[in-house]
Amino acid sequence: MQVPFNTEARSMSLQEARSLYFDRGEVPEALLDRNVLRSWERCRQAGLDPAFKGTRDPDMRAVTEARERNRTLLSHAQPVLEHLFEQIRNSHSMVILADAQGMLIQSYGDPDFLSRAEQVALRPGASWNEFDRGTNAVGTALAERNAVNVFGSEHFFESNAFLTCSAAPILDAQGRLIGALDISSDYRAYQRHSLGLVKMSSRIIEKRIFEAEFAHQGLLSFHSRPDHVGSLCEALLAIGPDGDLLGADQAALDLLGMRREDLPRRHYTMLFDVPLGTLVDRARRDPSSLIAINGRNGERFYGRLRGNLTALATSGPVLLDARGERVGKAPKVENVRPTARPGLTLKSLSTGDERLQAAIDKATRVLGRDIPILIQGESGAGKEMFAKAFHNSGPRGQGPFVALNCAAIPETLIESELFGYSGGAFTGARKEGAVGKIQQAHGGTLFLDEIGDMPLSLQARLLRVLQERCVTPLGTNKSIPVDITLVCATHRRLKEEVARGGFREDLYYRLNGLCINLPSLRERSDIGSLIDKLLREEAGPDRPVTVSSRVMDAFLNYRWPGNIRQLGNVIKVGIALLDDDEDVIETWHLPDDVFEEIGALASSSPATPEPVTARVAETMACAEAVPTSAAAFGRLEEIERDMIQRTLEAENGNISAAARRLGISRNTLYRKLGRF
Repeated sequence: MQVPFNTEARSMSLQEARSLYFDRGEVPEALLDRNVLRSWERCRQAGLDPAFKGTRDPDMRAVTEARERNRTLLSHAQPVLEHLFEQIRNSHSMVILADAQGMLIQSYGDPDFLSRAEQVALRPGASWNEFDRGTNAVGTALAERNAVNVFGSEHFFESNAFLTCSAAPILDAQGRLIGALDISSDYRAYQRHSLGLVKMSSRIIEKRIFEAEFAHQGLLSFHSRPDHVGSLCEALLAIGPDGDLLGADQAALDLLGMRREDLPRRHYTMLFDVPLGTLVDRARRDPSSLIAINGRNGERFYGRLRGNLTALATSGPVLLDARGERVGKAPKVENVRPTARPGLTLKSLSTGDERLQAAIDKATRVLGRDIPILIQGESGAGKEMFAKAFHNSGPRGQGPFVALNCAAIPETLIESELFGYSGGAFTGARKEGAVGKIQQAHGGTLFLDEIGDMPLSLQARLLRVLQERCVTPLGTNKSIPVDITLVCATHRRLKEEVARGGFREDLYYRLNGLCINLPSLRERSDIGSLIDKLLREEAGPDRPVTVSSRVMDAFLNYRWPGNIRQLGNVIKVGIALLDDDEDVIETWHLPDDVFEEIGALASSSPATPEPVTARVAETMACAEAVPTSAAAFGRLEEIERDMIQRTLEAENGNISAAARRLGISRNTLYRKLGRF
């Protein structure tokens, strides 16, 4: 139970402290907060008179200039100030924002208290730096770079003793002091929670400034407690395209045990054990999920990557000196402008499925016409591939093909990515500005993937571009003519989104010139032909790779939740896991995440008997050594595992000898051991 604060007892204690300090020259350490005592010392050394009562009128011209200098601070602090004042309204208080020099630049307050505050110039335009106003929460918080309470007679000037103030400093993304947030009231209305409120509110402002500063970079939110990720307690790291650390807030520095000056010599790979590429992949698959990451000193953290994922690339090795300091940058992966594969056309997509062929025929008929295309289908069904084939097949095939995934880019970045911006258009903008995707696609095709996830606020701007054929970059009033063919794709049913208000009806009818519905892979009748085509493309013309009849039957019966994208990945992994002397993909060559399900299908599917190779014969021979009950009821995998275990024991754990005896390569044996 919290003990009520006794204002009278505290006031008497402070009077005793003032008497000891100002009258007797003694230091009342037991009666004063250390922040206040240090402030009194600074004020006395500066020659300030505690009995001083004069006040200068606020300089309104100076406050106008201060507001202009602190536009970034004001823009991010304004909504926080308003919300904070709503929390303390009718408590005879006021909320104040000051700049780094102690100039008050914004305030909100109850009318009855504002009139008293003006008597001591506690309003915008006045400086509350310690050297102007003595010990006070704003000035002392700035001097100490720490949150402080200054109660009643703790104020150095006796004329300010009727106040009680709580203030916290505000730091920018580089850790520089840019201002202070304060709650002031009559000391008799003192509230214990005021300091907590200003600390929390200043943290919100700092977080908003940090995220805006690095809006075009990757942001890693992390903490040692998973429930703190996503809260005000989370730590933030800004990560550049090559893994460089561009920024860190104070919480991140504290958790990692780093100093701010260490940042330029640090790289992501020097801090965490999980590769940056793994974080990027996880964020793209499930943006809200957490991943466990270990610090290089053994700390356990939980993290979530967000921000501009498209700007991040996995970097090469980092050069370190003997002390572990970074001495060179990782090789930088340049951003490559999206282009369509030249050999991919609508005709090349035809592999015998009737529904797909109908979609190809429709798209072929509108080539070269100013008709937007809307492609609908499940995730992984080949929507972007179809869009690239459409682009290559038409008269714009030599022009640029520019793709933007509306679901993969944060809402705060889509506008600048799509429309571009001029230099200095917003905090963190490049000086030279940037050309947006719409302008990049001039003379070619703009492909907007997952258009159903575009924020409503941007849908109106896109509609205007499509109607006027002009784009206006952020930060400028100049309209730039553009000539584009628009192709959009979505896994959503846009008609249903329109009905529930999630998508603009006028934009829907503007995009839906021709609607193409791509069938899911499990609905297609050409899976066999598609598999043969993917095998040829991945293995190359000099390596005739096939899949076994058992695997092919399993493929035909598998549900393929990831559609063509998943099939392509499975085939890539299967080919990669083949040994040099192998050219047939079996179930054990498949990725682990689909192995069990496809393996079960393969086991239950009738298949054409295959020749008994030496390896199979030896497997069967070893199986005869297994007790009858195990051979009768055990699965093939169990028999194989037992055989490998017996062989390893016989060869005293020698992998090479065991592989030779089993008739398989060492890589295959390692892979099987890993699976078991």
